[in-house]
Amino acid sequence: MSHDILDLFPTPLLRAKGVLPLPLVAGLVAHFSSEADRENSSSTQLSHTRLLNPRESPLFGQAAQLITPKLVALGEQMFGEALGWSVKEMWVNLLDTGGRQTMHNHANSFISGVVYLTASHPDSRTVFMKSPGGTDFAFRNDHAKSRPTPYSAAKWISPAPEPGDMVLFPSYLMHEVPPNPGTRRITLAFNAIPTRFDSWGYVVSFGG
Repeated sequence: MSHDILDLFPTPLLRAKGVLPLPLVAGLVAHFSSEADRENSSSTQLSHTRLLNPRESPLFGQAAQLITPKLVALGEQMFGEALGWSVKEMWVNLLDTGGRQTMHNHANSFISGVVYLTASHPDSRTVFMKSPGGTDFAFRNDHAKSRPTPYSAAKWISPAPEPGDMVLFPSYLMHEVPPNPGTRRITLAFNAIPTRFDSWGYVVSFGG
């Protein structure tokens, strides 16, 4: 007899190529490379700019305008409606040779994203993983002959990006960047919120 495998409560992740045009990518790299003076506890080879509202930077403002339609598209999958969205904060990360970003997620937001401003070494692609201590079984079937599926894999390694490519994901999704054996890797990260949620008349509005 035949059977069906159903995708029950899957986690959406949006991947879009060439969201930011290369002149804007080059402008972001040139302007913010010298502004990334904030150290990160994950690695001495990782630094970032301060968090900025897109209205504080013309370059960030241009980027936010191009990113927003994709936020609407992913948000419709997550919440069942094409809501209004705003990027609440953006920052640029510099990951030099040997640097890494430990596993983390993003608080106080609903969609987070990364735009790649430079090429990434294949070994330092963004890795997404299931949240530790979730609803998985306590014992795993994990050995040389097992073949992970989308339902059993503990992590997913994003495809190699080109400058201007972007990934969007629910802010609760855990992710990390393994040690970078290549040259400097520069990314633009951001968090976004919807304009409001409506739960059968109980409406919560969020500031932009």
